[in-house]
Parts: sequence; structure tokens; C-alpha cells
Amino acid sequence: MLASELYDPNDPELAEARMVARERCHQLNHSSPREEALRRSILKKLFASGGDSVWLEPPFHCDYGTNIHLGKQVYFNFDCVILDVCEVRIGDFVFIAPGVHIYTATHPLESHLRRTQEYGKPITIGNDVWIGGKAILCPGVTIGDRSVIGAGSVVTQDVPVGSLVAGNPAKLIRSIT
Repeated sequence: MLASELYDPNDPELAEARMVARERCHQLNHSSPREEALRRSILKKLFASGGDSVWLEPPFHCDYGTNIHLGKQVYFNFDCVILDVCEVRIGDFVFIAPGVHIYTATHPLESHLRRTQEYGKPITIGNDVWIGGKAILCPGVTIGDRSVIGAGSVVTQDVPVGSLVAGNPAKLIRSIT
């Protein structure tokens, strides 16, 4: 799965790992904002790294959590989803607006394979990136440092360093500093 090869999503070990992530997300999503120590404990267990400094507004959902690596002071606003069948690497000081979806999971085009197998492609988000509300990052993309993704954009290709992209599919609007 992590090697971007076809795999069986119904494998018992993978199903158990997804169940653990769902339980952690459920605990997080139903905790009180006043329970900061509990939330921090859950975040440290949920993510592969970065749970000690992430700020996350529930609800939040992910497939595994253990494939998500966060830099320093990442911020997730409400209602974000990460399908992390492959690694998701998010840099330092990244702002992720409400309703952003990050998908590493994808499926074969051949219908007979799609019935029982899937695969993924990793996603990398650089430092100081701002991802606007309801944006979707598709499998395999890399977002360069200091870039901005416009609200509602669907990112299907890599975004160069210091770029503003927007639209469906997202296109370069201009370079930024």
C-alpha cells in the first residue's frame, strides 16, 4: 500500500488499523474544547509525527493517521478529511481551511480490478502553504513552499514553489513571494 502498489483494502490488518484511526477520530471529535490534555494525547497517537504542535478544529477524519507526518504548527480548520493510504507530508506553518480534502487513495481504471483492489500516491505539502476552504488535493501532488491554493480548487498537478493556483482543475494564477 505505502509503495503505491495495488493492494486489498479488505485485508484484516488494514481494516483493524482503520478501525483504530476511526476510534481516535471519534474520541477527538467528541471531546470538549476544554479537554486540551486529552486532545493532545489523541493527536500524538493519531499522527505519525507532529501531534505535539498541530492545532486541529474537530471534526476531522482520516483512514489511518499513522501515514500523516506534520511539521511544526500545522493548523486544520473544521471538517477536514485525509485519506492516507500513502504518506501525507505536511510542512511547517501550513494553514488548512475548513472542508479541505486530501486524497492519496485512488483506484484502477479497469473495473474488474477496482472491485477488489486500490492503490495510492503520496502527497507532499511544503512549508508556509495556505490551502483554501473546500479545496481537494488529488493523489500524488506536491505543493511547493509558500504556495496558496484557492478555495474550492481541485489540485490535480504539482504546484510550483511560491504559486497561487485556483480553479477546477487548479491552474496557475500568478507567482507570489
